[in-house]
Amino acid sequence: MRMRVEGPVKPGLRVESADGRRLVLVQGEVPVLFARQRATHRGLHYARTGRYVSPLAPLRAEQARSYAEFAEPGSEEWTERWAAYAGSALRAAADGPLHEGEWHLAPDANRWFVDGNWPKPLAHDPDRGHLTWFGYGDPVEDARDLLPLRALSHPEAPRVKAYRRRFREGVLPPVFAWWVSGFHSPVVLDGHDRLTATLAEGGRPAVLILSRAADAAWVALASAGPVREYEERTAALDGPLAATRSAHQSRRLADALRAIDRSPDLTRAWPYPGGPTAWDAAVAAHVPGWAPDADG
Repeated sequence: MRMRVEGPVKPGLRVESADGRRLVLVQGEVPVLFARQRATHRGLHYARTGRYVSPLAPLRAEQARSYAEFAEPGSEEWTERWAAYAGSALRAAADGPLHEGEWHLAPDANRWFVDGNWPKPLAHDPDRGHLTWFGYGDPVEDARDLLPLRALSHPEAPRVKAYRRRFREGVLPPVFAWWVSGFHSPVVLDGHDRLTATLAEGGRPAVLILSRAADAAWVALASAGPVREYEERTAALDGPLAATRSAHQSRRLADALRAIDRSPDLTRAWPYPGGPTAWDAAVAAHVPGWAPDADG
């Protein structure tokens, strides 16, 4: 789903930055996650404060079942209905990430998630940790694809157990995430317990990712190459299988254009008031003792 948002200029949930690759995710006036990029651009150190609150109201079981009755869970219609719900709720939220501009809220079209990384959050999700971006000898468990904004509940917690039942029934709503380019990772906006429930059941969650939409001129420029290649391939087709091969090429082109159209733009960051000195003081106040090695 693509949506145009007219305001606010500065959202309630936002990234703020200071020199030295210092980042902080702020909700209202409350820091919810501090982060510092490594100088080598190989990863990110982070520290959660435990203050994050989902901008979406808790989902009712009746709503989840009505959506599942409307369309097969996981289908395009089901996904679009949940995207419309979340888009409307985020527009109305005072402490969400939407600000003026074009946005996408859709499934991952760029194959961001790696199957082998999905079990990691249940086994390795420290409040003070590290995300590796490109490997380079970092611990294997740090190669994660989704960053929760609060500690995940125990798989046997009552709310998680209720969601586990809904997962087995096939009516569990998706997880809503937000792509933050400065973190080089989506963060969980809403659905931490649904994420835990799905992973505890050995499944893979349906995830809808919120991101700023790429500029239309860039999309057109990036699409020109795949369109040209498609035209060249189909023009050369001949013989009894030409129609089948042409249909295959059309599907490939559609997938490529969809991925380009949904490519996320850079996440906007606002200057952190007071700069590095104030950021360091806030770290000492909210996550005392956290001293990431950002030079490695």
